[in-house]
Amino acid sequence: MRAIVLVGGEGTRLRPLTYTTPKPLLPIANVAFLERQLAWLGRHGVDEVVLSLGYLPEAFAAHFPEGRFDGVRLRYAVEDEPLGTAGGIRHAADEAGIDERFVVCNGDVLTELDLSALVRFHAERGAEATIHLARVSDPSAFGVVPTRDDGEVKAFVEKPPPGRVPTDWINAGTYVLEPTVLERIPPRLTVSIEHETFPRLLDQPGRLYAYQSDAYWIDIGTPEKYLQAHADVLAGGLGTGALPADAVERMPGVWVQGDISVADNARIEPPVLVGAGSTIAAGARVTQSVLGAGCTVEDGAQVLRSVLLDRARLAPAAAAVDAVIGSQAMLEADAVVSDHTIVAEAAIVSAGSKV
Repeated sequence: MRAIVLVGGEGTRLRPLTYTTPKPLLPIANVAFLERQLAWLGRHGVDEVVLSLGYLPEAFAAHFPEGRFDGVRLRYAVEDEPLGTAGGIRHAADEAGIDERFVVCNGDVLTELDLSALVRFHAERGAEATIHLARVSDPSAFGVVPTRDDGEVKAFVEKPPPGRVPTDWINAGTYVLEPTVLERIPPRLTVSIEHETFPRLLDQPGRLYAYQSDAYWIDIGTPEKYLQAHADVLAGGLGTGALPADAVERMPGVWVQGDISVADNARIEPPVLVGAGSTIAAGARVTQSVLGAGCTVEDGAQVLRSVLLDRARLAPAAAAVDAVIGSQAMLEADAVVSDHTIVAEAAIVSAGSKV
């Protein structure tokens, strides 16, 4: 089976990290998000993925120089200008010559959905398109999708006001489509599959279905959710296989990748993942956090519920609290970065600053 993964967005909510790295290539617990998605697709029988590209397309080819990952072949379809979700799907399918049933995924959704079950559900109902639905606690911030008992979609309700929500099941961004859906999308035009293509399918009964699943699901596209995805991996929310393959549990809840240096009186409070070559100095504290490769946490510095990307550095008494520190970035002495702040790659936060 083949799949199209929509990875063309600019990832504006995760700037400044995404000025230099496309969102799908940002790491989640020291594994590039897109690698996680490709591995998940491969486990469910997808053997070729077409990446629908727009923003920084060269970064994807550089990340996957052999044009494949974990047994999944990769193809690239680059948009000259943004075409929307449906337009991007049509463009990628045309480029790859897709003429049979295929899967579509948003490039910012981390999930443990049973994709094979979704495909079976789609086939059993003879659907033209099937949408994965996830349940959320506050559906008023999303587009909700009420269904009939057999899963047929009744309507799309965009961001209903609290207290008037017809269901708490939302469009979760994974679809199974028949090639006939492509005929409904005008070529080379900007079209939304969520707001245009799918609603038009409601005019013909029995064409559009939705599959409800309580499997793990998160959109990593905001600082809060990006940090939460790391925390969920550390907490086992995606299973033990979600940690990097080379991670070794040094002590309960503390995983390391290769050689690291930890001072005797440093405090490491699990769950924690530490990348190879990292140093945690005397009096430093690392709590419920992820450190990439080659990070440095100097004397008395603190990393609390945060993510340090490769070669980030905290000077003495600096602190990262609920924050993301970009690769090669530096927090000088006594600087404090908190409250879901993102520090750019190679940026310097000057001594004593509070961000």
